[in-house]
Amino acid sequence: MERSSALAVRFWSVIVVVLVTDFITKAIAVATLVPHYSVRRVAGEFVQFRLVYNPGAAFGLYLGSYSRWIFMALTLAALIVLWRLYRSTRAHERAKLLAVALVTAGALGNLVDRIRSERGVVDFIDVGIGSMRWPTFNVADMAVSVGAFMLAWVLWGEDQSVAGSVATAGSALPAERDAR
Repeated sequence: MERSSALAVRFWSVIVVVLVTDFITKAIAVATLVPHYSVRRVAGEFVQFRLVYNPGAAFGLYLGSYSRWIFMALTLAALIVLWRLYRSTRAHERAKLLAVALVTAGALGNLVDRIRSERGVVDFIDVGIGSMRWPTFNVADMAVSVGAFMLAWVLWGEDQSVAGSVATAGSALPAERDAR
């Protein structure tokens, strides 16, 4: 399917904005949140900045000494799937385009961290109350999470639309037969 230039501009613009924001915020975190694990409160105890290197994946998933390489390979496989989704996106499917761009940008941002350092992905946003804290994350993680949710919503909507079309077409068939 041929890409419209407007679609490509939207897709790549989202990726560039997310990547630049991710790189800048991670660089600031590494430069200013020293020593590691020291806390800078942003909104009381609820939102804090704390520099953490995550050698694993989301929610602290760690697969041993080969985690870095395994997650890099999984990210590359995911990027291939995302590219195919982008290529299949039609010009009017703006939500799907945005979702794919967000997930792609987030995956690329964290992939760059894995390539650059054996320590892992730079995480620094810490949200929670007391000892009940969400796993520390970054801008790329937010893009992946929001994009994945949006993509699931859009694809579910497409499924519902197809199922509704099939059901409507199926229910019309007996009436057509009776008319003959």
